[in-house]
Amino acid sequence: MKLHLVPIRFRDAAAFVAMWHRHNLPPVGCKFCTAVADEEGVLRGVAIIGPCPHVRNGQTLEVNRTATDGTPNANSMLYAAAWRATKALGYTRLITYTQADETGASLRAAGWRVVAQRPARPGWSVPSRPRKANGSEHMPRTLWEAAS
Repeated sequence: MKLHLVPIRFRDAAAFVAMWHRHNLPPVGCKFCTAVADEEGVLRGVAIIGPCPHVRNGQTLEVNRTATDGTPNANSMLYAAAWRATKALGYTRLITYTQADETGASLRAAGWRVVAQRPARPGWSVPSRPRKANGSEHMPRTLWEAAS
């Protein structure tokens, strides 16, 4: 199957994430989104890229979500495209996280590297932004980056 990049609005990307993401809800906003479709125009995956809440240096964005329907190579194509777009916007670093049970094969295929291992968190809710439990609590994570 031949894939190509297509533009996508945030609300459509969020709806795709709501349908296909294994363990997270869509984020509430973004800087930009991108998507991949097959040769017939069927949407096969999306990436939502937004500000990084923990790194506020003005040079870093975060891939907040990717979701695919399982099409081979769709996720690595999204990560590579997200990095190219991030650089084109003048940013110098793009990060994302995987859960401990995820291999990161798509990230490695797109040229990303592991930066750190993060311990499990008890939850994501904080007083300034209350959140419901979604099943991704108590899960160690790996921090990945693409950087200039």
